[in-house]
Amino acid sequence: MSVQKELTVLLVEDDKSACDEIRLYIDQLDDIRLVGVTDDATEALDMVKYHIPDAIILDLELHLGGGNGIFFLSKLHDLAMERMPYVLVTTQNTSNVTLEAARQLGADFIITKYEKDYSGQRPVEVLRMMRNTIQRHAATETKTLPSPAELDRKLRIRIHHELDRVGISPKAVGYNYLTEAILIATRAPSPNLARQIANKIGKTQASVERAMQNAINRAWSAADPVDLKKYYTAAINCERGVPTLTEFIYHYANILRNEL
Repeated sequence: MSVQKELTVLLVEDDKSACDEIRLYIDQLDDIRLVGVTDDATEALDMVKYHIPDAIILDLELHLGGGNGIFFLSKLHDLAMERMPYVLVTTQNTSNVTLEAARQLGADFIITKYEKDYSGQRPVEVLRMMRNTIQRHAATETKTLPSPAELDRKLRIRIHHELDRVGISPKAVGYNYLTEAILIATRAPSPNLARQIANKIGKTQASVERAMQNAINRAWSAADPVDLKKYYTAAINCERGVPTLTEFIYHYANILRNEL
């Protein structure tokens, strides 16, 4: 007898207390798993492309984050995914016009937060009740393993997202080198990442290493320390105050490898 897999869910919500409630509740369950949380509609689209969740809990109004649920829904089908996630919308909005627009744009179910018995557990329970149907529907759609090129594209999106969050500028030469280094390290650990990149682009190993470390150093000197602490979770030597190349690259490579 086959064991049914967990229902994977992406949470798009700007209310921290609501996020915490949903996260804590899902952590207690064994049939549903949270693959990501964001309060930004554009970031959510990137996370959908990378994680391909079974379902999305989408707050329609992201006042404390970025964008809104209508924008997210309008762009979701542009991703041209082989299977679309089930979208459960939560909202305080009472406009019938807005709710109808959400349905027309692809919302599968809408729960209004102003109902007196609403809690963060409610959308999770709705998804749990529908889990078999959602997964059975997904299983009937054509499924193919991503090509190496498609997997490579998804990994680059994910790496760029992480580099952007710690303030490494896409304009920095080291930005592209770091992307390549993390990509290589995700596939297989290597002691000669900079050399591989240098040989590929016709630069010296020293110049590649210098560009990558300079990009990290500039980020750590200019970025908000609160953001750095929030988004870069690996330990850093307190005397240096900045991660080394190896620490930085393999921190993200290990995260990505565990997600694959």
